[in-house]
Amino acid sequence: MRERTPRELAALIAVIVGMVSGLVLLIISYLSSLVIPLPSLLVFVGITFLLTFLAVFFLLERVINSKLNLIYRIIHGSKEAQEKVELNMSEEIFEKAQREAVKFAKESREEIERLKEQAEFRREFIGNLAHELKTPIFNLQGYLHTLLEGGLKDDTINEEYLGRADKNLDRLIELIKDIDTITKLESGADSVVLKKVDIVEICEDVLDAAEMKAKSKEIDLSFKKKYDPLFVKADPGKIHQVLTNLVINSINYGKEGGRTTISFHNVGENILVEVADDGLGISDIDQQRIFERFYRVEKSRDRHRGGSGLGLAIVKHIMEAHQQKISVSSVEGEGSTFSFTLAKA
Repeated sequence: MRERTPRELAALIAVIVGMVSGLVLLIISYLSSLVIPLPSLLVFVGITFLLTFLAVFFLLERVINSKLNLIYRIIHGSKEAQEKVELNMSEEIFEKAQREAVKFAKESREEIERLKEQAEFRREFIGNLAHELKTPIFNLQGYLHTLLEGGLKDDTINEEYLGRADKNLDRLIELIKDIDTITKLESGADSVVLKKVDIVEICEDVLDAAEMKAKSKEIDLSFKKKYDPLFVKADPGKIHQVLTNLVINSINYGKEGGRTTISFHNVGENILVEVADDGLGISDIDQQRIFERFYRVEKSRDRHRGGSGLGLAIVKHIMEAHQQKISVSSVEGEGSTFSFTLAKA
């Protein structure tokens, strides 16, 4: 059944009151033997209807406005709370208010869930950050204390401990730089500048830069085949960082004497770039979280491999800034392939 509007409700009450008052007047005239002309009776009923309608409508408007305005102020927030909400008495305002209240309750629940998730994310992030900072700082402190307490004069350990302290300092600097990078990417402070670039040339630079690290594990870095120049729309510096992170990861988690290859494929308006290795591989469960900040595969065993734990998170944010996506496919013990697309130039 359709809900009546306040105007319709006032009209209905006025009709009832007018009819009742007319009936009462007829009964009185009958009992008192008075003759009331029909035009006079109609005028009386009409005036009664009009006065009743105006009085009821005015009272309904005041009551409804005062009650519903409070509800709307709560629903729409503090800005609207300073202003009176204009209500149309011709509308089904109770049904409308109910819809608004249900919508407000749903949005409030969703907002609460978002806040809970953000709070949990902040707790996890701070905990991970503290853990990542603690290791190099405590190591650095230990080596420096040993040197200050006499180790500096001991030629058998002084250079070794200074070297270890330097490595931990480098790790700390790398972590801080990565945190700064990902913070700027998330806030939009470090936006991408798209240019026409040769993705093959960028990959050549990355492979050349990583060659020494790869040789230490006898890992071969190469293209799947010889490629002609492929031009894409990308930020050259950031895509260089993406490829560097992927190649260095393939070395860190690769096996001795293994191989890392880069290949390209035409996919419609995009170029698909793949970085594949034959290393340790990643489990299905880990693949779902591999791009999260500080998430590490086999946390208890892989920390010695280096890295800040932010590399793949940075890669994901850079690709999202290019309005592209990155994915991973992997089989444990057989290797991993990271893939992303770039628009053709």
